[in-house]
Amino acid sequence: MSKHDISGKNVLIAGGVKNLGGLIARDLAEHGARAVAVHYNSDSSRDDAEKTIAAIKDIGAQAFAYQGDLTSGAAMAKLFEDARSDMGCIDIAINTVGKVIKRPITEISEEEFDSMSDINSKAAWLFLKEVANHVSDHGKACTIVTSLLGAYTPFYSTYAGTKAPVEHYTRAVSKELGDRGISVTAIGPGPMDTPFFYPAEGEEAVQYHKSAAALSPHSPTGLTHIEDIAPWIRFLVSDGWWMTGQTILVNGGYTTK
Repeated sequence: MSKHDISGKNVLIAGGVKNLGGLIARDLAEHGARAVAVHYNSDSSRDDAEKTIAAIKDIGAQAFAYQGDLTSGAAMAKLFEDARSDMGCIDIAINTVGKVIKRPITEISEEEFDSMSDINSKAAWLFLKEVANHVSDHGKACTIVTSLLGAYTPFYSTYAGTKAPVEHYTRAVSKELGDRGISVTAIGPGPMDTPFFYPAEGEEAVQYHKSAAALSPHSPTGLTHIEDIAPWIRFLVSDGWWMTGQTILVNGGYTTK
């Protein structure tokens, strides 16, 4: 077995019980992961966690679930420690945690900015710190960011702005961990057809996003779908290991850098 195969590997996914995170969890189990540990933030996601755990077990992999607020360094460290204890080691770590606000900067409070910074930036930094502490040599790490990092657009100063630091965290940490053979990447999806997308966008904006990508005419909704992103994650945490330190926009031609 190649050290870059998914088969027999142990996976930890922050934000891994529904939408894109849940699909990644099931997808990696289907492609041979030995165990998949998923994280969720609040009690409102407990049912999703139980369903995802059941699905992973049905596929034939071991499954574990943990709850925690990953804007806390202690909680992030505990997540990695618990997952490592239960699975024996962590070979692949994926972070899908994020929050969206779309509003003019004048309408965003300092408290909202602080919350967004904690969720989108601080948690990603804490995640990569624990990757360095806990992921096995020749392991893989990937963080979900946003294709807005390649956009020139109003109203997303706080969302894209608090995701932007992750691009440099990815670069720097990949350099620090290169001697251990650990690859570190980030993926920026385009606007995704998930329940998180629609509340932040008005009807006019939704229609724009559905037609904005070069490949929109060939998508069922014109948007990015979680099924478009999961194969890229799978590739980067397996055969695509030679790609490291990069933020890749996967969006059907919605934006480029």
